[in-house]
Amino acid sequence: MWVGTLYALAAGLMWGLVFIGPLLLPEYPAALQSVARYLAFGLIALPLAWLDRRNLRRLTRSDWIEAVKLAAIGNLLYYLCLASAIQRAGGPVPTMIIGTLPVVIAISANLRNARRDGRLPWKRLAPSLALIAIGIGCVNQVELQALRQAPDADLSRYAIGAVLALGAVACWTWYPLRNADWLRDHPGRSPRTWATAQGVATLPLALAGYALLWIGMSAAGSRFDMPLGPRPDVFLGLMIAIGLFASWLGTLCWNEASQRLPTALAGQLIVFETLAALAYAFILRGAMPAPLTLVGIGCLMVGVLRAVRVKSEPTAAAA
Repeated sequence: MWVGTLYALAAGLMWGLVFIGPLLLPEYPAALQSVARYLAFGLIALPLAWLDRRNLRRLTRSDWIEAVKLAAIGNLLYYLCLASAIQRAGGPVPTMIIGTLPVVIAISANLRNARRDGRLPWKRLAPSLALIAIGIGCVNQVELQALRQAPDADLSRYAIGAVLALGAVACWTWYPLRNADWLRDHPGRSPRTWATAQGVATLPLALAGYALLWIGMSAAGSRFDMPLGPRPDVFLGLMIAIGLFASWLGTLCWNEASQRLPTALAGQLIVFETLAALAYAFILRGAMPAPLTLVGIGCLMVGVLRAVRVKSEPTAAAA
């Protein structure tokens, strides 16, 4: 249980990096950042795939089809929605909406996977879910108040960003449930191999996306300097760092956690991503969080610690 929790923490710390990428590259289209990040992920996965080729050969055609689905929805589409949301609404609003994932995934998994994982008792699960929701609400209140005070706030732009963030929530509610299904159905397979397989599956999708985006921007007469934009050194360095840490290593740590923890509990631990993203955002701002934000972070942490202590109970069907 605790080893799985530590893996989830490591994944959250690395996944939090993806929230600051669009803020550091505001002039780069979100679609370009999405395909470039996963192009880097795929290229990083190639030498790892060569080293792990024996295990990768054991994957069947249906396994590779599942890896492509996970790569398309959980990687490319998710980050496209997230990066677009951050560029339109800034960092805090999408982070707040993505912060609802622990509650959404926990409830979805508890309804969907009770036969396999056992059911986490709602009465014992409710306090931790409530604390997580209160914590997110506190952080939301501070950020929304700052938004209202901004003189140049564009509410329609923020609203579009919020809708895109909801799209990212939908993608990443689907992804961990399906990813956990495969891992739990294949307990003898290495989570490292499965992370590498998703990277390999992402590569052709990202290459095709990059080419189509380049062709489309040229046809539309865009003045953006393809293929690397106006700051190629910063762009390449950031995409490689996110591809390595947030994509491959983060996926590896999450797979390790998913194989050890009930899906409903693992879903709650995505709260670590929210905490990391908030920490990085405040570091980037060069400002300390407001007192209410600190209260919200405290509620999130207590909620996670309570959730770790909840034990699943076998259902009558499982028994």
